[in-house]
Amino acid sequence: MDQQNLKELLNKVKNNEYSIEEAIENLKNIPFKDLGFAKVDTHRNIRQGFSEAIYCPGKTPEQIIDIIMELKKNNGIVLATRACGKVAKKVIEKITEAKYDKEAKMIILGEFPEEKTNNIALVITAGTIDIPIAKEAILTMESNGIKVESIFDCGVAGIQRLLEYLPLIQKASAIIVIAGMEGALASVVGGISQCPVIAVPTSKGYGSNFSGLAPLLSMLNSCATCVSVVNIDNGFGAGMIASLIVKQSK
Repeated sequence: MDQQNLKELLNKVKNNEYSIEEAIENLKNIPFKDLGFAKVDTHRNIRQGFSEAIYCPGKTPEQIIDIIMELKKNNGIVLATRACGKVAKKVIEKITEAKYDKEAKMIILGEFPEEKTNNIALVITAGTIDIPIAKEAILTMESNGIKVESIFDCGVAGIQRLLEYLPLIQKASAIIVIAGMEGALASVVGGISQCPVIAVPTSKGYGSNFSGLAPLLSMLNSCATCVSVVNIDNGFGAGMIASLIVKQSK
């Protein structure tokens, strides 16, 4: 929506031709910005409460820069995920205020908001090797103003490590469980928690892990009824779902 159309919309609200609710509905259906190589959803924040993120693989640094600058016009925070160090370096050379988290492979533009709720999201990893996926989920949630706690390296091979944190597990409003190998940790956590559990299978493990397919199938077949599953290595998706759950929790 350009400045003229926005002015007209505001005038209609002022003249009681539109209610505020009708104006918001109008804004939700605003067209995307067409950059030629990408159609940027500039008003997703209005519709869903969070802005569009950029998936970097397959895009050139120049394309990523153009999308970031377009999203920046309407959003306080812009996230670009799965950016390798080489791409991130070129982006930050042009957008000097952007930051790069090497472990999460995420480019971040803007300051994270203050925590908007006292409810917490908890991230649990089975192993240390799963931490990069966890960091992607954590940064995603923090960008949405969610308070996050984390427990790393508490897989089922040493279950006593997990039980040490039982009070924290039962306090959480949403839990993300990240595991490779056979992915059993999600079912265990689902059996001792009282909130939705989002399972993230990872591609890390021995050969029979099948690049994450084995834990994905295990998690999909979980007998814990509170467990849902996102795709392999999808820390960002899990972080977005957990953010929505925590925001709606009492």
